[in-house]
Amino acid sequence: MMRVDYDVIVVGGGHAGCEAAAAAARMGSKVLLISMNMQTIAQMSCNPAMGGVAKGQIVREIDALGGYSGIVSDRTAIQFRMLNRSKGPAMWSPRTQNDRMMFAALWRQMLEETEGVHFWQDAVVELLLADSGTRVEGVRTAMGTHFLARAVVLTTGTFLNGLMHVGEKQQRGGRSGEHASYGISEQLMALGFTTGRMKTGTPPRIDGRSLNYSKMEEQRGDEHPGKFSFTDTRPLERQRSCWITYTNEAVHDLLRTGFDRSPMYNGSIKGLGPRYCPSIEDKINRFAERDRHQIFVEPEGWNTVEMYINGFSTSLPQEVQYAALRKIPGFEQARMFRPGYAIEYDYFPPTQLRPSLETKNVEGLFFAGQINGTTGYEEAACQGLLAGANANLAINDRQSLVLSRSEAYIGVLIDDLINKGTDEPYRMFTSRAEHRILLRQDNADIRLSEIAFRNGLIGEDRHTRVEQKVRNVESITKFLRQKTAEPKEVNPVLIDHEEAPINQKVKWGSILLRPGIGIRELSAASGHLSSFLVDFPEEDAEQAEIQWKYRSYIEREEEQARRMSNLDHIYLKPDFNFQTIRALSHEGREKLSAMRPESLGQASRLSGVSPADISILMVYLNKGAEWKH
Repeated sequence: MMRVDYDVIVVGGGHAGCEAAAAAARMGSKVLLISMNMQTIAQMSCNPAMGGVAKGQIVREIDALGGYSGIVSDRTAIQFRMLNRSKGPAMWSPRTQNDRMMFAALWRQMLEETEGVHFWQDAVVELLLADSGTRVEGVRTAMGTHFLARAVVLTTGTFLNGLMHVGEKQQRGGRSGEHASYGISEQLMALGFTTGRMKTGTPPRIDGRSLNYSKMEEQRGDEHPGKFSFTDTRPLERQRSCWITYTNEAVHDLLRTGFDRSPMYNGSIKGLGPRYCPSIEDKINRFAERDRHQIFVEPEGWNTVEMYINGFSTSLPQEVQYAALRKIPGFEQARMFRPGYAIEYDYFPPTQLRPSLETKNVEGLFFAGQINGTTGYEEAACQGLLAGANANLAINDRQSLVLSRSEAYIGVLIDDLINKGTDEPYRMFTSRAEHRILLRQDNADIRLSEIAFRNGLIGEDRHTRVEQKVRNVESITKFLRQKTAEPKEVNPVLIDHEEAPINQKVKWGSILLRPGIGIRELSAASGHLSSFLVDFPEEDAEQAEIQWKYRSYIEREEEQARRMSNLDHIYLKPDFNFQTIRALSHEGREKLSAMRPESLGQASRLSGVSPADISILMVYLNKGAEWKH
């Protein structure tokens, strides 16, 4: 039996585990990353893509906090698209298609190059505990090795008692071709943790050489591709296209022939699946009035013919999948590499966590990723980063890093999880954020770099670069506010955009407030403006434009955020007895007693706690001394 000491142990090598290990190590911890298979570290188990609506904002926030997901995504991208560009900037969401094999290989390389990250291939079967089970002190692996640490981060993904389904066939495992993990769930339940089952699924993979693309719609990347990272990664110079096709009634009829053998409908699967990413059989059942569903054909990389069939997630029998696929336009001669399957696994309702993602029951034990009931690489990665950072802070007796709902989508996600919980796989949407005009993808570095620098997640060089960006934006804004434009400079642009021309000098800022008029178009038409902007990065000019155009909305949301944050700074004593306040609603007393919120702001976001309950609490707190600033 070996006994080896570390500061932080991370269990699991998926997106959450990778970001957790990197974050803790960057902050100075000696970290051990334990994975059951070193060859699948950071594997894209489902679609070969990063970002998307709200998820793209999260990737940029991860990058601003020093995480690696944005850098890896940029360097392995095969296509870039900025989604929702026709809407306001709060909705703009970057997304990349990625080379699956390059993505995992680069992640591992970056981890190996990160000082302080160590690796071990084995399965963790037991947590080592002290103080009657209330404090973690390490893990025991299947090979009997004991690794000791002051903090452990569990990022077990779909591996806890994982069970895969293809039709009526079942196979134990956490991913196709990989074993499930046993022992941890049972130990946690014995310690008093509540657990549940969730499911997710993946579509078939198809030989791209067997498809007829002339029957599909081509989906190209952006003409001027952007990127995720605020570092010096380079935008794509060439891209691969994706393709769009549709199911039809013939496809649906064939799929229905297998419904009686579908594990989702015959009761084999108990866990709930993601509502917003349903299987194809679930789409047909829930949206029976629709005669077709969109299918995205996504290449798996630069040098492979394998195609990911986005929109056709299924666990139907293999022969049913195959027959139905061949009825899709362009798939008449399709050859399958492997069928789709569903997987169900254990998760632990995240209401059992503190805002730092440390468990309430066991000191030093952190959960991140799908173990908390989330779905998606991006949601997992951001939790991993925060859990790894907070593990480092905890063992060094420093204050936890907790992002507020007005600071980051990551703050919204974690706040939703720990206060509201989830009984279905949680996915981030822009609609979940009440301050989304503040949480744009373009300003993630400005919002979060100071926090990252203060906590040791980024270095001084990067922090200085963001400070320079802020100064650049201020300089450009000052120019827009003070300098005037000549009619002959701007009228061609205004007329071209069907805007009324001007007949006298006006401030550049007033011109920029007109709908559809951007700083790029104005600069191209005006030597005066272009000569001023030549010394500024294009990204900084765009940032100034957004802040100028939407400043009234931004100021209003900032004021709302300030009012809400006042409640977050009224901290409740740990032994506060909510049951003694009879004026609270019965449900409010029960939820507050069960959840033990740390602040009045957290209490206000609990499901079942009404605004009236918060008002009563405020009156009570003003009379007594059950709170602290």
